[in-house]
Amino acid sequence: MQFDILAKSINDQNITLAEHTEHVTDAITLFADKFDFDFDIVTARYGAILHDLGKAHPKFQRMIRSDVKRNRFVEDYVHRHELSSLAFLPAFSKDKWDDLIEYIVAHHKSIVNDARNRGILDIKTSDRKFISNHLEDWDDWKKHGLEILKDNGVLVSDISYVEAELALEYSINYCNELGTGISYKRGLLKAADHFASAFSFRTIDKLSNLFEKPDLSTYINRVPSNLYPLSQINTEIDKPHTLVIAPTGAGKTDFLLKRTKGRIFYTLPYQASINAMWKRFKDTIPNEDIRLLHATSRVIIGKKEIDEKILQPLVGSSIKVLTPHQLAAIIFGTSGFESVMLDIKGCDVILDEIHTYSEYSRSIVIEIVKSLLRLNCRIHIGTATMPSKLYDELLIILGGKNKVYEVSLDIEILETYNRHLIDKINISSINSIIQGSVNDNEKLLVIFNTVKAAQGFFEQIEEDYPNLKKMLIHSRYRRKDRAKLEDELKSQFNGDEKNQGFNPCIVVSTQVVEVSLDISFDRMITEAAPLDSLIQRFGRVNRKRHNSALDESTRVYKTIHIIEPSERTLPYDKDIVVRSFEQLPSSFEILEEKNLQDKIDKVYDEFEIKPIDIHLIYQNDEYVIKKLTDTKKAILIEVLEIDSGICILESDRENYINASWEDRIGYEIPISNRSLRPFSNEFEQLDIGSYPFVIPQDEQDHLKYGLKLIKHDNII
Repeated sequence: MQFDILAKSINDQNITLAEHTEHVTDAITLFADKFDFDFDIVTARYGAILHDLGKAHPKFQRMIRSDVKRNRFVEDYVHRHELSSLAFLPAFSKDKWDDLIEYIVAHHKSIVNDARNRGILDIKTSDRKFISNHLEDWDDWKKHGLEILKDNGVLVSDISYVEAELALEYSINYCNELGTGISYKRGLLKAADHFASAFSFRTIDKLSNLFEKPDLSTYINRVPSNLYPLSQINTEIDKPHTLVIAPTGAGKTDFLLKRTKGRIFYTLPYQASINAMWKRFKDTIPNEDIRLLHATSRVIIGKKEIDEKILQPLVGSSIKVLTPHQLAAIIFGTSGFESVMLDIKGCDVILDEIHTYSEYSRSIVIEIVKSLLRLNCRIHIGTATMPSKLYDELLIILGGKNKVYEVSLDIEILETYNRHLIDKINISSINSIIQGSVNDNEKLLVIFNTVKAAQGFFEQIEEDYPNLKKMLIHSRYRRKDRAKLEDELKSQFNGDEKNQGFNPCIVVSTQVVEVSLDISFDRMITEAAPLDSLIQRFGRVNRKRHNSALDESTRVYKTIHIIEPSERTLPYDKDIVVRSFEQLPSSFEILEEKNLQDKIDKVYDEFEIKPIDIHLIYQNDEYVIKKLTDTKKAILIEVLEIDSGICILESDRENYINASWEDRIGYEIPISNRSLRPFSNEFEQLDIGSYPFVIPQDEQDHLKYGLKLIKHDNII
């Protein structure tokens, strides 16, 4: 009889409630054992058995079997199946009720102030028939729940309507009396439920690959080399945390990996660098479960790797490569934050290129570090440049010299990284430099600070050099096109010792190429920018390190041309850009690595950490968020003003409307709300998916230049 009761709709394989309960119970049993928290596994299993029994309620069964789309299903009252599940609490001893309520009551919604007012306290306030509605026809459908309880070893002869009613009243009172705090029980049930829902009948099989310690033998067994000086430094130091400052190409990634002891979360600031690092790990680390996670990661992985896509946001990865902002839930309390906390608790977290975060972003990273410490994580920070004041702040936060392994390179070694000649120029000099680079058969990289400037310059290059191999890359392409551009950049325009790829060629870019992309060019022209960003840009020129670099007499130098700051330096602070420009040498002088730290500190002589305390869930040594709730508003987007607007091409409109949610991602073009806001009334905005604005740009024009905010007959 219980097999007539569905937990998932026809679109989800018609999974029965009994089957889903089994899958969640399998997952929670493993998770409760593997997470770094002392769960009572028996009670956790009870939570899994109980969590969805309310789906046997006739209202839920009518909805899930309806041919009408769920968002159009007519409701005479609000029903939440997890709240009806609480009616089965009398099947368990009273001393377990509080724990079971914590597992179940908010595994979909906050208990109060839910975004749609569907938490238990929201509904109780708005619906005077709350209990009777959630127990409608109790005597008819409770038998299905009782059967599932019995099949899972919970023996109970009956639960009367009065007992069920009292259980719901008890649950309401329990939630009313809750104070502030976080709930790992809620996080555990959510993690198990999401995993079982994702893999259904394959849950047991997929659980077998979780929680593996990465096999880093490829990195551990590499022979130390003078070319990579960090490879010659001992990593077996009995301190939990790491701070490494070393130039691009010194072997930071290998060093930081060798400092880890368990599962790894590896963070980088930009999508392109994350993709490159993930692919590197997939090629060098034999563990099956190495994941990629960012806004477009489902596009990067490709259509064939279905399981990899499903696994991305779930718990238990061996290695997960992501942005720090993907971890921000643990400080802001956004949806799923307890599961993220459980997943990362006790793991190794590598924060690579931490210097690239500015103002509020930097404050967020610092608060993430504090939260990770509370979760007993081992934290490893690597960067090519970091202001001393930020370094000192992080050293204090991490526990000082007794807790932190500090690593930097000697001056003699730093001198072997001198590889760039700096030439300060006026923008009027660009054309002659480009012509000289083309004549010398060079690979030239030109970097602008804004998409608009990069697009305009690329149009000029197309006119002046129609037969030259060239490409434009920035953040405002359709996500599926951006992924292809990154691959093309590395495979066709990249330089190496075999001189493969196009020669000569020109790549025009924004700062998307700054961090951890293993590309190497012969010459660069760049707009002035903050010094730490410039140093990262410089790492894309003359990147390949050879033995000749170790001897000053054979060392090869390549030229960087820096355009003097203009009146507008967006998106950067003008004062920082001007001071950075002043700190650099000129007239083809050598940029000396040994002097970079001093120059960075002069640029950032006053180092401000923006206050974000008002948004944090942990303040004054305690959690201030109400237990079993999430932060409702998208605080991360508000604080950061990150790319949060979405556009699509007019030619993709119908495809977007009819596509699955996953395929829609590929059509989307991210753009900051700040850039879009002045023109938002000019374009149609769809009310589906990510609510994209429809831009009337020709597809071929977009493939070449990326998004332009175009009105019919006009370019904005």
